[in-house]
Amino acid sequence: MLHILKKKKTSFCECLKGVKVPQGYSSNVKSLVSMNDLKLIGLKAHDCDVLMQQLLPVVIRGILPKNVRHTITRICSFFNSICSKEIDSQKLDKLEEEIIVILCQLEMFFPPSFFDIMVHLVVHLVIEIRLCGPIYM
Repeated sequence: MLHILKKKKTSFCECLKGVKVPQGYSSNVKSLVSMNDLKLIGLKAHDCDVLMQQLLPVVIRGILPKNVRHTITRICSFFNSICSKEIDSQKLDKLEEEIIVILCQLEMFFPPSFFDIMVHLVVHLVIEIRLCGPIYM
């Protein structure tokens, strides 16, 4: 089992190591991947945003089971939607419903220790957008 997990981590890191992004889009992704530890190191806030909104759905394609991959891709799409410069106020209700379903699906795949207060706070982001406007900055 550990051998399979290590192969998946290696595949994940190798995929990120091979990602090329436009100049100034984010940090050099290659330099953020430690192949020795099979970890991401030195991520800045913008790097996390780019990883979560753009790169993660691509990187997990051949690694995770379809149902887990689909749920993670949905949460990445949610973050991409709420971080855009313009948000259609009519879509906020749908986004609010969607994030609740996504978090319920995540609870089926991840252990309870994964869910701390920060994961729960995602539910409130749509309410904050209604009150304060777009959060792209």
